Amino acid sequence: MLKRLLSFSIIITAIFISSNLFAQTDTTNNAHPAGEKDLATSKVKKGWNFGGVPAIAYSSDLGFLYGIILNIYHYGDGSNYPNYNHSLYVEWSRTTKGSGKNMLIYDNRTLIPNGRMTLEASYLTEQALNFYGFNGYQSYFGQEYLDQNDTANYLSRLYYNHDRKLLRLRADFQGKTPIKNLRWFGGLSYFGMKISSVDVDKLNEGKDEADKLQDTSIYDAYVNWGVIPQDQKDGGNTTLVKLGLVYDTRDNDASPQKGIWSEAMIISAPGFLGNNFSYYKLSLTHRQYFTLFPKKLVFAYRLNYQGLIGGEIPFYMMPFYFRSKDVQDGLGGAKTLRGILRNRIVGDGAVLGNIELRYRFVNTVLLNQNFTITLGTFMDAARVVQFHKFDKTGIPEEYENQLNYQDEAFHISYGLGLHFALNNNFIVTADYGMAGNPQDGKSGLYIGLNYLF
Repeated sequence: MLKRLLSFSIIITAIFISSNLFAQTDTTNNAHPAGEKDLATSKVKKGWNFGGVPAIAYSSDLGFLYGIILNIYHYGDGSNYPNYNHSLYVEWSRTTKGSGKNMLIYDNRTLIPNGRMTLEASYLTEQALNFYGFNGYQSYFGQEYLDQNDTANYLSRLYYNHDRKLLRLRADFQGKTPIKNLRWFGGLSYFGMKISSVDVDKLNEGKDEADKLQDTSIYDAYVNWGVIPQDQKDGGNTTLVKLGLVYDTRDNDASPQKGIWSEAMIISAPGFLGNNFSYYKLSLTHRQYFTLFPKKLVFAYRLNYQGLIGGEIPFYMMPFYFRSKDVQDGLGGAKTLRGILRNRIVGDGAVLGNIELRYRFVNTVLLNQNFTITLGTFMDAARVVQFHKFDKTGIPEEYENQLNYQDEAFHISYGLGLHFALNNNFIVTADYGMAGNPQDGKSGLYIGLNYLF
């Protein structure tokens, strides 16, 4: 409860600290083509615009989380508003037990005519990254292993976690084609990853003896049984090449009211770039937005398939969910399946679906900023459709059923969200989701930026 109360304070704080100290304002709306005025209120933004959110949370195992998320926009002369010309996203956060995020993402929409360039440099340290095994419901999730009060079955509060340090570099480009609204997409990404067991000695510093963590984990068990091969257990370096097409008719990137955003992408890790594991994946995504009531009510949905089409993918690269705009850990958690455990659904191929109804009940100008509040209700679902094959010969007989627990089915969650938007681009989101099956956890509260899709 403390974590949720502290996190929820981000929303209120963001409304007051987000500012437009260097922005210019044009109240005529003449900068908008006909039909786009619904996206803005009475003010067109020019020049610079700043928005910031404090990152505040607490976990008894990972410690107090603190930091800042900053988004800087430049709108130029306002002719492209509510779209921006430049965006710089900066995130810096730490926990008192040593985890941290260092992210810098720059988005340019003027260098390539009718296109965009996105550059990222991130270093992410996670002392307790979620890992629940492979193939969704085929891998058993035991809540009793995490419960200290269940003395007969308790193993460790961090049984389903391991340590990961990730250096991620990315350069993505998009440009127009002769076909209206169709863009080409190309990019190069580098993942430098180090995997290990959770450092429980560090996390136990300052804890009472009765509250200390144990060094038992499913990751260590999988390594010992050979489910995770020896040449994958420590992570590795991966360089990816991405090529694809994007079809985009949305009226606004950050908060669309209507239109389509569809993309097809090939993600490859070719051997000639020095990759130890060479593989190819296909990602297909379709998003669509319908205005049910102008400036008030929007129905949106997203469908995605991502699967292996060739080669061998190492376990540490399997969870990532690729989009033309970014890459996320998934499936499960804030960016894919709200209310379901992060990385719960991992396989060689999976499908994902999200539906959301968004009701904008506040649309005004506050402190010289275009300000809206939107209430959303959603349902998320996903399942593995291409199962990961692994060596079962080393699994002890008493644990075999935990790696073949039950047939895979759709993992479903549902919930509500609030979205506070400044100038249609800086959007603070609070989503609360509940899992439909105890094998996927219970619920989750997520505070962050932007709509899910």
